[in-house]
Amino acid sequence: MTAATILVVDDDPVVRASIRGSLQGCGFSVREAGCCESGLTAFRGHRPDVVLVEHRLPDGDGVQLISQLRATDPEVPCIVLSGHGTIDLAVQAVKDGAESFVTKPIKSGLLEALIGRLLQRQASRKRTIVHDAREARAELDPFLGTSPAIRALAEDARRMVAADGPLLLLGETGSGKGVLARWCHRNGPRHEEAFVDLNCASLCREFLESELFGHDRGAFTGAVAAKSGLLEIAHRGILFLDEIGDMDLAIQPKLLKVLEDKRFRRLGDVRERAVSVRLIAATHHDLHAQVAAQRFRRDLYFRIGTLALRVPPLRERSEDIPLLVDSLLARIGSELGRPGMRVSGAALDALVDYAWPGNLRELRNLLERAVLLCDGSAIGVRELRLHARTETISRSVTGSGAGSGTDDLTLAELERRHIERIYEAEQQNVQRAAIRLGIPRSSLYQKLARLGLLRKARDAG
Repeated sequence: MTAATILVVDDDPVVRASIRGSLQGCGFSVREAGCCESGLTAFRGHRPDVVLVEHRLPDGDGVQLISQLRATDPEVPCIVLSGHGTIDLAVQAVKDGAESFVTKPIKSGLLEALIGRLLQRQASRKRTIVHDAREARAELDPFLGTSPAIRALAEDARRMVAADGPLLLLGETGSGKGVLARWCHRNGPRHEEAFVDLNCASLCREFLESELFGHDRGAFTGAVAAKSGLLEIAHRGILFLDEIGDMDLAIQPKLLKVLEDKRFRRLGDVRERAVSVRLIAATHHDLHAQVAAQRFRRDLYFRIGTLALRVPPLRERSEDIPLLVDSLLARIGSELGRPGMRVSGAALDALVDYAWPGNLRELRNLLERAVLLCDGSAIGVRELRLHARTETISRSVTGSGAGSGTDDLTLAELERRHIERIYEAEQQNVQRAAIRLGIPRSSLYQKLARLGLLRKARDAG
C-alpha cells in the first residue's frame, strides 16, 4: 500500500525537520514548504493526503492559505499549527476550513494520532461514496422503458415522491416494487436518512411484532436483553414494509397508531417513544378485497392507500423488454465475468412473446441461467429454454400434456397449480421447491402464504 503523503508548510526548518522525523518514523511520506507560495505549488503538484500549516508565514496567513488549498481540492484535510495559540484563533481556523488546531511546542504523538484519525475518516467517507455509487448502479431503473404503462408510473411517482404521507405500491410478485421503493428513498426528502425494509410475509406474528417495534428485557421468554425495533432504526428515514397485505391483523392497529400518533411502545415497555418515518408499503394482494374479507383493517387501508402507485406486470409492457434485457445482461455479465453478452434476434422475439408470470425477477433469473449455459457471447433460443419452461408449467397445471383445457384458466390459477405441484413433488420442502421454481425462498414463502399453504410450509421448511 502506498504511504500517505503529508505536506508540512512551516518557515522554521528546525520544526519541519522534527515533524518530518516523527511522521516518517510512522511510515508517512513527507513533503515540505517554507511559505504560502511554495506550499500552494507543492499542493498542486503532489496532492497530499493531509496538510500541516503554520499560522504565521513570511508571505501570508496560514488560514488564508487553507482557503486557497480547499479551492483546489476541498477533500484534503488541513491542520493549523501555531506558537501563539488562543481559543479565538482556534475557533476561527476551524470556521475557515481547518480540521484541527495544534499549539507549539507539539506534544509527542499528537500529530500522528490526529493524522491517523483524519485518514481513517477520509477512507470511511470514500468507502461510503463508492458503496452508494455501486448501489445506485446495481439498482435497476424502475422506469426503464418507453411503454405508456411505465411512463405513467414514472410521472405519478415523481409527483408523489416529495410527499411525506404513506405510499402504497401495488403490483404482482417480481414486478419491481422493491426497486421502486428504493428509488423513492434516493429521490425523496429523506434520502440522507436510513432505508429499512421488512417483509411481512416471511415472519410469524410474534417475530414480526418484535422486529418492528423491538422489545424490552424480559418481555417474553428468551428476551434476555432489550432490542431496538426497525421503527427506531428507521427514525427520520424510510420504513419499507413489503407484502403488507400479509401482516397479521393483531399488528395492524399498532402500525396504524404509529402512522397517526407517531408514537409506539416496545414489547414489554410502558414508555412511549416518538418516531418520524415515512412508510412505503407494498403488496401483490387486492387490499380492497382483503378488507371485504376482513383480512385487512379498513382504517389502515384508508390510511396507507391515499398515495398509491401500481407497478405494471411485465406482460403489459412487452415493448420494454429489449431495453430491460440489455440492462440486465450488462449487470449479469459484469457480476459473472462475462462482459459483452447479448441475445440473438430470435431469442429476443421469444422473450417478448413469453407471458412472464414471474415478471422482472423471472427475467433476471432466466438471463442469469442463460449466461451460464452459453459458450459464446450470443444467447440463442436454445440457452433460454423457454419452450421447456412453458411445457413444464402447462403439464404441471393440467396434470397431462397438451390439449387439456388450460385456455380457460387465469394466469393466477396456472401459477397456483404449478406451485402446488412442485411443492408436493418436493415433499413440502420449501428450499428445494424454491430452487426448482427458480425463485428466492422468501418469494416462495410469500406465495405459499397467499395460497394458504404457509403453515404447512413452516412445518416442512
